[in-house]
Amino acid sequence: MKLDILAIGAHPDDVELGCGATVAKAVESGKKVGIIDLTRGELGTRGSAEIRDHEAKNAAKILGVTLRENLAFADAFFLNDKAHQIEIIKMIRKYQPDIVLCNAIDDRHIDHSKASKLVSDACFLSGLRKIETQIDNQTQEVWRPKLVYHYIQWKNIEPDFVVEVNDYIDKKIEAVMAYKSQFYNPNSNEPTSPIATKNFKESISYRARDLGRLINKDYAEGFTVERLAAVENLTDLI
Repeated sequence: MKLDILAIGAHPDDVELGCGATVAKAVESGKKVGIIDLTRGELGTRGSAEIRDHEAKNAAKILGVTLRENLAFADAFFLNDKAHQIEIIKMIRKYQPDIVLCNAIDDRHIDHSKASKLVSDACFLSGLRKIETQIDNQTQEVWRPKLVYHYIQWKNIEPDFVVEVNDYIDKKIEAVMAYKSQFYNPNSNEPTSPIATKNFKESISYRARDLGRLINKDYAEGFTVERLAAVENLTDLI
């Protein structure tokens, strides 16, 4: 199955938090979008891997994506090495996305920057014909995505471009809050964490509102690029 966009996150909820509204907007426009989680988030302070598996499925339904897979890499201990690169190359060649969205290039959680480089490297390597991969005993065709974009996460990295998401911020928040075990709940007996505070929950909206303000819209999500961004015409800009 060929996808238009493949969104990849180190943990379940990374995609929802980083680019959930953009994903929802792409789906509604008719694009085929998939999500791949690298780990099950088993070292998270709250909840469990089994709970997050269930939450991730619910979030995927809310966003309306075509598919969601989990590669079950070791949370916090996966590496940017050949073995991990090969597994991601297999997914890129399997789904042949034109665009890959992945973790922030620099962030608070060490997995985010690791995943950012790992996925970026795998996207390049996936286009090398002398790297042979197989799925179900079938040799895969090489494939290199046209574009790799990095969504913004904990740190306020200045974006290279933003996507207006006025009509999709509510769906983003709904998808994020599908991870009920992870985020702010005043009645929870779970230990606290940086993402389980009221401030963090509110930041999902106010950060998108601030990026929207900068382009004279209500809400936006920001991305950084690996190469110079280009448009066909000046009128493509909003």
